[in-house]
Amino acid sequence: MPLKTLVLGASSNPERYSYKAVNMLINYGHPVVALGARKEMIGQTPILTGFPAFDSIDTITLYIGPARQKEYYEYLLGLNPRRIIFNPGTSNAEFRKLALENNIEVEEACTLVLLSTNLFEN
Repeated sequence: MPLKTLVLGASSNPERYSYKAVNMLINYGHPVVALGARKEMIGQTPILTGFPAFDSIDTITLYIGPARQKEYYEYLLGLNPRRIIFNPGTSNAEFRKLALENNIEVEEACTLVLLSTNLFEN
């Protein structure tokens, strides 16, 4: 059974990679929750704001840059995900170190590529 993925930095703009990631995850059968700057929709998926409570998050995939990640450190680590994916442009040595110290796997990868090459589940 696919496990839940949190897309951080979700946008309703079809040109954004976060939008494409939400849709591709759904198309591949992965449960998705989206977190962004504005309450919007990506198809039938609501984009939530703030720091909502989630349970059973397996993967967090980042679509915000390092400068904006800091305010989410404690929140994301508190979700106790199995892994965090740093998509291109989101690499952050400080957050990577914190994740590893909290026994969270870290991947520097593109979620879209992982999905399209059947490597997302690994």
